[in-house]
Amino acid sequence: MKSKWIEYNGKKILYQDFSNLFFNTNAVKAELEQVEAIVLGEPENSVLVISNFTNTEITNELMPILNEASKVTKSHVRKTATIGVTGMKRTLGDLLSRITGQQLMYFTNEAEAKAWVTKEE
Repeated sequence: MKSKWIEYNGKKILYQDFSNLFFNTNAVKAELEQVEAIVLGEPENSVLVISNFTNTEITNELMPILNEASKVTKSHVRKTATIGVTGMKRTLGDLLSRITGQQLMYFTNEAEAKAWVTKEE
């Protein structure tokens, strides 16, 4: 598993690392299953998430799987920052947000994502 817990500004963040998987849908699905289990083991509305999709394509096969995972984990996630989601992936990310109601914020680098996800509202 590439994903891991990290700490920033004294807060625990689940860094979901889907980066550099290119068109490997099976690798993304396997990583997603593992992070989903971790998120569901945490209290509701508690998990801060950074999802890194740099150099990974969201295929037609993957989109419904991402939708379902977002629906299942939504009640446990407090905030989600995404990295590497531009162009068509951004359009798909916006669609995912509308379908699941799970808000995503987009960032170009990890430092910005960490700062936003740990900022108190």
